Amino acid sequence: MALNRLDLNLLHVFDTIYREGSLTRAARALHLTQPAISHSLAKLREHFDDPLFTRQGNQMVPTPLARRFLASMRPGLTQIQSAVNQFHAFDPASHRKTYALAMRDVLESTFLPSLMARLEPYPELEIVSQRVARRDMETQLAAGKLDFAVDVLLPVSEQTAHERLRQDRLVVIARSDHPLAQEPLTLESYLAASHVLVSSRAEGPGIEDFELSRQGVQRRIRLRCQHYFAACRVVAQSDLLLTMPETYARIIAENTGLALLTAPTDLPDLDVHLYWHRPYEQEPALAWFRQQLHRIGQERAHPSGPC
Repeated sequence: MALNRLDLNLLHVFDTIYREGSLTRAARALHLTQPAISHSLAKLREHFDDPLFTRQGNQMVPTPLARRFLASMRPGLTQIQSAVNQFHAFDPASHRKTYALAMRDVLESTFLPSLMARLEPYPELEIVSQRVARRDMETQLAAGKLDFAVDVLLPVSEQTAHERLRQDRLVVIARSDHPLAQEPLTLESYLAASHVLVSSRAEGPGIEDFELSRQGVQRRIRLRCQHYFAACRVVAQSDLLLTMPETYARIIAENTGLALLTAPTDLPDLDVHLYWHRPYEQEPALAWFRQQLHRIGQERAHPSGPC
């Protein structure tokens, strides 16, 4: 297994097959033909005297030896790639690049329009936005399956870097002809009303409920659902109130008969963070894109205008 008999390009192929779990997707990612990928894998198998990947359904599953080799090889490969990247500036006008982002539906609504407007001069840049379980975020960032994730503040390891993109306050929305929308909302009237809580969890309090509990009060949750858009449609046709992030609330209110009300008590702000894998942060294409996301976050911080 002498290194001088192994083409280092094959290591990049090995890493891509491992990340993509498919010869077809690996070929697409590397802009090669599938026969070329198969030929490279055959060379790797001969070199290591191991199948390295076995087919299970549509997935290429790594063998134990492949897993051990990847754990030892990837840090070095990342360092080599970073060193090479230092000599190649990224020009978004001439490079073709697909960026993979993880974000939830609310953040898609608030970030993607501004992002695509900013990328309009660069037609070769493509975006894939997807929902990724928070428990898998760091693993996918490290594997290169994700370039960035945008989410609330989460506990992460030293290998995952993050920065705050923006701070969003919570507001209350109601239908425009709701009795409580005609005057400043008080805590008493807020607690007397029934509410919608948006959460991906089947039980447990919302962020606003923690603050209310700290004050020794509790509101009545009549509906618990998964998405703010559905919740807003319910609010537009009922007496229910919804407490939600202001940025998205303003987007929804533009095209609906909903009123934005100032929360009747101090509620915690929502910090939205950008996450990336620290060893990749010097790659020019990723550094440039991170700058674009940071600027968008700053543009949308604290929208102007009263509720």
